[in-house]
Amino acid sequence: MDQLIILVATAHLLYCPFTKVEESFNLQAIHDVLYHGSNLTQYDHHEFPGVVPRTFLGPLAISAIASPAVAAIKHFSVNKFYSQYIVRAALGLTVIATFSLYRKALQSVFGVKFTRWFVIITVTQFHFMYYLSRPLPNIMSMPLVFLALYGWLRKKHVLFITASAAAIIIFRAELAMLLGMFLLYDIANAKITIPSFLKIAIPSGIFFLGLTITVDSIFWNRILWPEGEVFYFNTVLNKSSEWGTSPFLWYFYSALPRGLFCSYVLIPFGLYWDARVRALTVPGITFVLLFSFLPHKELRFIMYVFPLLNVSAAAACHRIWENREKSPRNGLMALGVVGHLCLNAIFCMFFLCVAGSNYPGGMAIARLHRIEKERIEPVFVHIDVFTAQRGVSRFTQNNPNWIYSKEENLTVDDPEMLKFTHLLMEAKSKYSPNIKPYLKTHDILDSVDGYSHIAVNYHLFPPIKIKTKPAIFIMRRKANLKYDPAKGKTKRSLNPPILDENLEENFLNLSEELPKIEPIFDNIVESLKEIGKPLESANSNTSEGSEEVESSDNESKEIIPKEGNEAEEIKNEVNEKIENKIEKEIENESQFEYVETENESEEISDEYVADKSAELKEASAKEKFGGKLNGKLNPEQQKPVSIKEAVKKMIQEKMELRAKKEIPEAEEQILEEKIIENVNQEKLNLPKLEKRRSQETEIIRQESKKISNVKDSIRKIISQFKEFEKDFTAEDQDILKSDRDSESFQEELSIEDSAFDIEEMDSQVSIEAKESLKEIIDQFKELKSELTSEEDDRFDEIAANYMNRPISETLMQFSEALKNLVQRRKAKAENNEGIKKRINNSKISRKVNGNSNPNFPKIKSSIEVKEEVAQKARNSERERPNNKNA
Repeated sequence: MDQLIILVATAHLLYCPFTKVEESFNLQAIHDVLYHGSNLTQYDHHEFPGVVPRTFLGPLAISAIASPAVAAIKHFSVNKFYSQYIVRAALGLTVIATFSLYRKALQSVFGVKFTRWFVIITVTQFHFMYYLSRPLPNIMSMPLVFLALYGWLRKKHVLFITASAAAIIIFRAELAMLLGMFLLYDIANAKITIPSFLKIAIPSGIFFLGLTITVDSIFWNRILWPEGEVFYFNTVLNKSSEWGTSPFLWYFYSALPRGLFCSYVLIPFGLYWDARVRALTVPGITFVLLFSFLPHKELRFIMYVFPLLNVSAAAACHRIWENREKSPRNGLMALGVVGHLCLNAIFCMFFLCVAGSNYPGGMAIARLHRIEKERIEPVFVHIDVFTAQRGVSRFTQNNPNWIYSKEENLTVDDPEMLKFTHLLMEAKSKYSPNIKPYLKTHDILDSVDGYSHIAVNYHLFPPIKIKTKPAIFIMRRKANLKYDPAKGKTKRSLNPPILDENLEENFLNLSEELPKIEPIFDNIVESLKEIGKPLESANSNTSEGSEEVESSDNESKEIIPKEGNEAEEIKNEVNEKIENKIEKEIENESQFEYVETENESEEISDEYVADKSAELKEASAKEKFGGKLNGKLNPEQQKPVSIKEAVKKMIQEKMELRAKKEIPEAEEQILEEKIIENVNQEKLNLPKLEKRRSQETEIIRQESKKISNVKDSIRKIISQFKEFEKDFTAEDQDILKSDRDSESFQEELSIEDSAFDIEEMDSQVSIEAKESLKEIIDQFKELKSELTSEEDDRFDEIAANYMNRPISETLMQFSEALKNLVQRRKAKAENNEGIKKRINNSKISRKVNGNSNPNFPKIKSSIEVKEEVAQKARNSERERPNNKNA
C-alpha cells in the first residue's frame, strides 16, 4: 500500500514541480541552507522576510535529508532545478513514512481490509496527495501530527505528547485544538492522568520552545519565537482577515467537499455504523468547527483532518462492500462505493490538470533559460511580483552567470528598470497598459499562458475543457540600447562602431532637421481631415485658417475667420449657408407678394425672390461678419444651376435695363428671343432633366454613404499618425537634448562614444518609426481605392522607397500626394454642388407651390412662369410691327 501512495505522490510532484507564494519561505530557506550554508547574508529572507517570521527548523530537517543527493547535483554541475525535485521528494517521503505508521496503527484497530479502503480513498483524493510534497508550514508539521496520532492509537503517551508539543510550539499553534481534544478524550477515559501529562508536557514544551528560539534567533538576527508571533498576528490581532474572509460554514460547504470529493457523503454513514470511528472523526469535525471562527479561511489550514475524516468514509465503504451479497440493495450500494472511487479519481486528474496550468512564473523562467541558452552577453533578469508568486524560486535560477532580481515598486519611469536585460512581466496581452510602456526599450520574446477558466462543451469528450490566457511576457532589452550605470539611463549603441570626426556637427544638423518635420505632420493631418469630409462643393468647406461653430439658431454654422484672412476668401462659403437660411425663411414666412404694375397685373414671385434674396444675403453677411463684407455679395459668383434661375436672372437684368433705358429695343428683342429659346429647350429636355436629376441624386447618396464608411478609418489613421508623431519626435528630441545640453558633452566624444555614426544613427533610431509610418501609408492605400477611382501610383512609390529615404522626405512626399488628392476631390465637389442646388431648388419650388396659406394666392410653378414669360414675349413681338406702323 505504501508503494501506491509513493507512486501517486510522485505523479503529482512531476506534473506540478513548481511552487507558489505560500510555499516560498520554506523552499527558499531550504535552498539557502543547501547552497549558502553558514553565509547568512546571502539568505533570501533578509530581503523578503514575509508578513510574519517562520521557523528554520523544518527547512533544516529537510535539507539534512536531501543534502546527499543535492551534493551530487552540485558536484556534477547538473541543472539546479533538479534539486527542487529532490527537496520536495524528501519532504513527501517524510510525510509518507509517518503516514505509514498512522496506517499501521489503524490496521491494528480496524483490520487489514479496512486500511485498504482507507488508502484507496486517500490516493484518489486530490488535495492531500497534491500538497503532500509541498513545503507549506502545514505540511512541515504533518509528520509530527501523524506521529502524535500513531502514539495516541498505540497508547504511547510519551510519543503522543512529545510530537504534539513539537508540532504546536514549532510549526502550527492551532494544532493545540485538534491534538488537545485527543488528550481530553484520554483524560476523560482515565487513560492518562493530569500529573502524568504534566511530567511529559512541561519538559517537552521547554525543550522545543528553547530550541526554536535559539535556532531562529540566529537566522533572523533577533530574539524571537516565530510561531508565537504568527499566533499573535493571526488570532489576537486577527490581521489574517486582511487577506480575505469567508463565511462561517465555508469549510463545510466548500473546502471539505473539494478535499474529500465523493467520500464526503459517506462520513455520516461511517459515524453511524461504527462507534470506534467517532473517537477519530468527531475531534476532526470539531476542529473544523472551531477554526471556522477565524474569518480568514484556506483549505490548507484544515489539511490535518482529511486522514481523520477518511477513517469514517473507509468504515462506511468497508461495511457496504462486506455486505454486498446479502441483498440486491446492498449490491447496488457496493457498486456505488466502487463508482465513488472512480469519480474521485476522475476529479483528481482533472484538478491536477488545472493545477499544472497555474504556475506560469515557473514556466516563464524555464522558457527564458531555453531561449537564451546560447547567449554570451551578461543577463540581468527582473522578476515581477506576479511571476515570483507563480512558480519562481531560487532553484529555478539555474544559471550561475546570470543576475536575478525581484526588486519591487519599480516603474517604467525609474532609470533602474533600464539596467535589466530581460523582464518577466505580468500582462494579459501585448497591448496591456502595464506592458506597453516597456515596448520602447524592450522586445517581446515569448509569452506564457496561465489558467483562465473552465469551459463546458457537451459536443466534445470530455465535455470540460481548461482554458488558458496569456499571463506572463518574456521581454529583452533592445540591442541598440546600452545601460549607463553612472547616469542611470540607457544610451543608443550602434554596431559596427564607426569613428566620426564631425560628431558634434552631425548632432547639430540632426537637431535642426527635426523641427522642420513638425509642420509636415500638421499638413498631413489637415489633409487627412479634408479627405475625411463628405464630397461637397469646395465652397462649402471651411477655408484654411477658419473655424466652424454652431450658430445660435441651430439652422446653420458660422464661419469665423481668423486674423489675417480676407472676406473674399469666405464669400463662396457663406453663400450657400445664407441661401439655406433664406429658403427656410421663405418657406416658413411665405414671403411672396402680389405686385401690380401700371400696364398689367402679373405674378413676379421669382423676381421678388431674387431681390429679396440679395437683400437678405447682404443683411445676414453684415450681421455675421460685422461689416467686413462691403457691399452686396456678387450674384455672378453663384453658378446658375437651372433654366429657372437663368430666366430669373435675365428678367431681372431686363427690368434694370428698361428702368435705366440703357439698351435699345433691338437688344431687348434679342434678349426675349433667347429667353423663348431657353424656355422651349427646357420643355423639350424636361423628361431628360428629371431623369438626370434622379441619377445625380443617387450618385451623391452613394458617394456620401461611401465617405461616411471611411470616416472612421480616416479618424483612426489620424490618431495613429499623431501617436507616431509623438513617439518619434519626443524620443529623438529627448536624446538630442540630453546629449547636447549635458555639461560633459565634449568629454563624451571619446573613442567609445564617437563610434556613433550620425547618419547610421538616424536610420537606426528611426527604423521602428519607419515601420510604423509604412503601416500608416499601407492603411491609407487601402482606403484610397474607396476615396477615388483615379489611378495614382504615388502612394505605391512612397511605400516602396520609404526605407531608402529620410523620414522627413517620406513625410513631405506623402503630404504632397495627400494635397493633390484633396484638390482633385474639391474639383469633383464643385461639379456635384450644381447637382445639389438643382435638387434643392426643385424641392423648394414644390414646397412653395404646395403652400395652402389662404392669405396669399397660389404661387405658379417655374414652368408656368416660363410659359407666361414666353407668351408675353410673343405678344410683344406681334404688337411691335403695329407700333412701327403707327
